Amino acid sequence: MDSSPQESRKSHGHAHAVCVPFPAQGHINPMMQLAKLLPTRGAFVTFVNTEFNHRRLLRSKGPNSLWSLENFRFETIPDGLLPLDHDATQDPPALCNSIRKNCLSPFKELLARIKSDKVVPPVTCVISDGVMSFASKAARELGVPEVQFWTASACGFMGYLQYRELVKRGIVPFKDEDFLNNGMLDDPVNWIPGMRNIRLQDIPSFIRTTDPNDIMFDFLEEEVQHCLKSSAILFNTFNELEHKVLEKIVDISPPIYCTGPLSLLVQDIPSSSIKSFRLNLWKEDYSCLEWLDQREAESVVYVNYGCVTVMTKEHLKEFAWGLANSKRPFMWVIRPDVVEGDSAILPEEFLEEVKDRGFLMTWCLQDRVLSHGSIGAFLTHCGWNSTLEAICGGVPLICWPFFAEQQTNCRYSCTQWGIGMEVNQGVRREEIEALVREVMEGVGGKKMRENAKKWKERAVEAARRGGPSFNDFDKFIKEVLHLKE
Repeated sequence: MDSSPQESRKSHGHAHAVCVPFPAQGHINPMMQLAKLLPTRGAFVTFVNTEFNHRRLLRSKGPNSLWSLENFRFETIPDGLLPLDHDATQDPPALCNSIRKNCLSPFKELLARIKSDKVVPPVTCVISDGVMSFASKAARELGVPEVQFWTASACGFMGYLQYRELVKRGIVPFKDEDFLNNGMLDDPVNWIPGMRNIRLQDIPSFIRTTDPNDIMFDFLEEEVQHCLKSSAILFNTFNELEHKVLEKIVDISPPIYCTGPLSLLVQDIPSSSIKSFRLNLWKEDYSCLEWLDQREAESVVYVNYGCVTVMTKEHLKEFAWGLANSKRPFMWVIRPDVVEGDSAILPEEFLEEVKDRGFLMTWCLQDRVLSHGSIGAFLTHCGWNSTLEAICGGVPLICWPFFAEQQTNCRYSCTQWGIGMEVNQGVRREEIEALVREVMEGVGGKKMRENAKKWKERAVEAARRGGPSFNDFDKFIKEVLHLKE
């Protein structure tokens, strides 16, 4: 990779963290938030993207965008897949399989090169995404301390930890495809430590397989077990939100640090080029914020299914007409690749119907949107970043989980935290319309909004100076990076 203009000067930092996110937007964001906090405590950061995502970043941000940050630089490793030529999220099973097989040695070479680089401080820690175990293996082989950063929820983590037990109990793999329709997924699972009211369908979705060698099931089972062997695990959550699960994780894991919501910790750092820097793989649309400024308080439904979810053309149409028929203003982020194997095209008559109250775009600054006073509800896939950003904005959820631990987050949002209502997987326009109306103007919606605002206060409390998440981050800096104030 080209060396950057800033590399000729020696950094003042005494610690040097190498951050390695899983190569999807939902993992890059929290890792970047964590990375932004480190230079404020005197650490130098090397942020490692895959070559594919690095090219996407340069396309979305401009060719010189990555070189201006102080005490910060970017490096790349190959992901081992054939390159796509367009801006789409790569196929998760293919990506996970390739990462597991192909990333260890290029990362080891990179780490060795960074270690011997006289321009930057010596590497003191590798912070590896919880599903990028090759990075911590490489660190150990080269004698560098490592920690895992679990970028999803703690309840999701505990869900993945049950994968072995589900195999032992003969539940997974399922015998045949009948399990999808015969009510089996409604079976209660009452043996998970710290989790109650959980059904099979609330466990991270890769259990839904009949294949004993299913790539995603196998990959996550292995990665999450590897986290337990790490020297420490960071969670992007706050203790009050998931305390029952966290208490049980502490019993079986290395030391853990709950430093979330990281987005709130970042808000507290002094303004700088690094604070405002964002690693978005899609071009951001700012005009949506102006559109929101013109709307009444809590009147707009915000719709976004994250960066991986794909759906059928039929589902897209049902969501569209459900929104249209609710007669509510809405703002909808539609990625070009949100429809399976096709481009996302909405019917002309729908566009005509909503032209005065619908705002469509391909990507936005979601945290800014969710903290805008005009947003009244969030129709979401329940990814962890989206869930946390909604909590930080005090916004109730209409949940349509797609895969992975989104099912677990959905269950917690609806039953434990009281901030969500779930959409049936089938997606019918009448149901979408009814849910939107209920959340925006119904009794249930009012209660959810109150709960969401309470959770917002608790999140702010946790992340402020002296709060538990702030203090855990402090401990992480001192105990793991060995940096004093």
